[in-house]
Amino acid sequence: MICNTQSQQSDRQLLEAYRAGNPDAISQLIARHSKRVYDYIYMMVKDAELADDLHQETFVKVVKVIDQGRYTDSGRFLSWVMRIAHNQVIDHFRSQKHDNTINESSAGFDIIGTQRLSEGSVEDAMVSDQIAADLRKLIEQLPDEQREVVKMRYYANMSFKEIAESTDVGINTALGRMRYALINLRKMIKEYDLALR
Repeated sequence: MICNTQSQQSDRQLLEAYRAGNPDAISQLIARHSKRVYDYIYMMVKDAELADDLHQETFVKVVKVIDQGRYTDSGRFLSWVMRIAHNQVIDHFRSQKHDNTINESSAGFDIIGTQRLSEGSVEDAMVSDQIAADLRKLIEQLPDEQREVVKMRYYANMSFKEIAESTDVGINTALGRMRYALINLRKMIKEYDLALR
């Protein structure tokens, strides 16, 4: 009966219960959002072991900030946790010289008006791999904010609402960054005379 009552409690009520000395409340809160946070991290890093590590680090940081009294509840607990997860992923990528975690087969090449290549010959596969490599190089040349939104949208399949919440900006700002990213990608494709088809 107690568990049933707790499961119906809001994030805010569970936070208040935890702050009032109920350690089970934070466990319930973490369990409630754990899968969503893990799925997001995994989509970004494409590596289960690394995703586990970053997932754990995210919730360690969450609990630490709450324990230090630095979390101000604004009714958007999940958005706040997702921002922490997002920052953990970005910090990981920054610590790496090269980003080798993006799976080309899941990249949506349609972002610049081309289509994913269908099953075909070995030559088709090689062309597809080359397109993926060229596109990834171009994306890496985008300004940080534009590169971030492209990766979140096309590599992590996040909605613009989720991108806006994770990066703590308005939806129009997220859309604007994507628009400028696509304009810049098209300019670079023309400049480098790349054939992405």
